[in-house]
Amino acid sequence: MKKKQPPVQEVKRPVDQYFENLNANFQNPTNRIFQIIFLPLFFFGLMGLIWMIPFPQFDFLVKLGWHTFLNWGSFFIAVLIYYYLKLSPTLSYAVLLCIGIMSYFIVQLEYIERDGGPSVLLVSGVITAVSLAALWWGKSKENKAISLGEFWTLISVGPIWLWHFVFRKVKLKY
Repeated sequence: MKKKQPPVQEVKRPVDQYFENLNANFQNPTNRIFQIIFLPLFFFGLMGLIWMIPFPQFDFLVKLGWHTFLNWGSFFIAVLIYYYLKLSPTLSYAVLLCIGIMSYFIVQLEYIERDGGPSVLLVSGVITAVSLAALWWGKSKENKAISLGEFWTLISVGPIWLWHFVFRKVKLKY
């Protein structure tokens, strides 16, 4: 006679726990629209600000021609992608694609600045400030009060959270 075994508890990955928490805390439709628009803009602005922090010009980097590609933004991207890679490799690739597109536009902003346009720091700072204010305002639209920690989770995990909706819609495993 076989013994009945207790039901197996499904172990949730940390990324799924983050997504459940974000889904539970951020449900207002207006806030969701704001997140879809302003989370990517926030990251674009933040990346632009970090990109423009002066990076030391080491002779060996100049000799190798790497000085144009290596900046503080490179380290920010590396750390961010590593973090996302640990949570969900597939979603991290989607974010990496977006970061590549954002990097292209930051370089275009550098060309515009070089040709007499507004500085990249100014443009990135305005985009970051407006996006952060819009996300904070959207947070206030939620029925339940959102703590600063939950808002920080939205800011830090938000890009892969947004991509998980796309992956679920097209039925791709993440």
